[in-house]
Amino acid sequence: MKNAAEIILAQREYFESNTTRSYNFRLQALHRLRDAVVSNEAKICEALNADLHKSYFEAFETEIGLVVDEITYQIKHLKRLMKPRRVRTPLAQFPSKSFVRKEPYGVVLIMSPWNYPFQLTIEPLAGAIAAGNTVILKPSDYSRNTSQVMADILGSVFPPEYITVMLGGREANQDLLKQKFDYIFFTGGVTVGKLVMQSASQFVTPVTLELGGQSPCIVDNTANLAIAAKRIAWGKFLNAGQTCVAPNHLFVHESVKDELLSHLKESIRQYYTDDPLSCGYLPKIINQKHFNRLSVLMDGTEVYCGGRTDAQTNSIEPTIIDHATYDLPVMNEEIFGPLLPVLTYSNFDDMLSLIRSHPRPLALYLFSTNRAAVDKVLTTVPYGGGCVNDVVVQLATSRMPFGGVGNSGMGKYHGADSFDTFSHAKSILHKSSTIDLPIRYMPPSDKKLKQLRKFIGKK
Repeated sequence: MKNAAEIILAQREYFESNTTRSYNFRLQALHRLRDAVVSNEAKICEALNADLHKSYFEAFETEIGLVVDEITYQIKHLKRLMKPRRVRTPLAQFPSKSFVRKEPYGVVLIMSPWNYPFQLTIEPLAGAIAAGNTVILKPSDYSRNTSQVMADILGSVFPPEYITVMLGGREANQDLLKQKFDYIFFTGGVTVGKLVMQSASQFVTPVTLELGGQSPCIVDNTANLAIAAKRIAWGKFLNAGQTCVAPNHLFVHESVKDELLSHLKESIRQYYTDDPLSCGYLPKIINQKHFNRLSVLMDGTEVYCGGRTDAQTNSIEPTIIDHATYDLPVMNEEIFGPLLPVLTYSNFDDMLSLIRSHPRPLALYLFSTNRAAVDKVLTTVPYGGGCVNDVVVQLATSRMPFGGVGNSGMGKYHGADSFDTFSHAKSILHKSSTIDLPIRYMPPSDKKLKQLRKFIGKK
């Protein structure tokens, strides 16, 4: 296989041939991508099971189904997204017309993580294709089976000068980040995200960073506790908690804590049986390193339910940790595992101040029927996005942008925002030559200034 520099050169030459720019080419590429995903569903699910022990149901629900929806959105709206957008022209520029054209950046690098290895690779790929770019994909080496399946599928559908999947570990990543790209889209942790941004700065390459953070979930004393517990347990323990937008920890009003915990325990039992480690469909922790990290985080905590582990399979039961505080090790980092620390509060404003004192999270969730409480959270707490009375599902749509803020990332994608992310907005003013107003030209005069004031600076 060619090295990174050779692949980039071939892709740049292909891009400069203008092949990828036409509507028909982009549309056909999106159709080929969707057909390839649909026809290889079973292989993809097998790979996800091998890497993360995801059931066929969970693989389709959280990866394949979302990818197909995203590609379908790009197909359906491609013509509208590509169409130049007319805007009003200032009177001082009469006669002329103004418009914005969306143009592809060129050669794009998409670096994806291991937790949702298929979804978080192919969804941004759909946007990059729709926008008319060539793409190098670098999936995680931790999810090796899924990465190989994606390489096989995409290699059978697209020529390498258009779409290439590069496999490998840290050395491959370092090699890629030494190269010049026209855009970099990275999904992963904050530490590596900073390195990506640092590398991109050498070439002034624009980046999107989809990172993470300690996303809080709040349950107040007006919430429907049974529904809240069902939804929180589903979203937290999906993929064994290895979800960037999973509730990291739970704030619950002290008056309803005991009832909520009881509902949570029952929801876990309903989802994963009385013996989650033996249910047959519990997702596993990606590798021994992360299994050990999560096991240590439980040390010294008060486990309300769960807590059992299986080192042979890298499995950890859905676990609720009671009486958590911010000084516990489990609260000092993004957990990224099936551990849910529970904190209580009595004063709503004090609890929000505590959340605001920490780095801005990727997501925030509030369960409440109190309109004033909802409005206060929505208007005073900064975070990437979230839900009221649900968790995680804010990203399961192509109609809203998804992305972080501050430490949890920059940039956004999904649907039209994916197209915009991988496009440069070129502003054009097309001026007529039939009229040429002399007041813009030197030499200056009081008369010209007076005339200019009629056009410029008016309220």
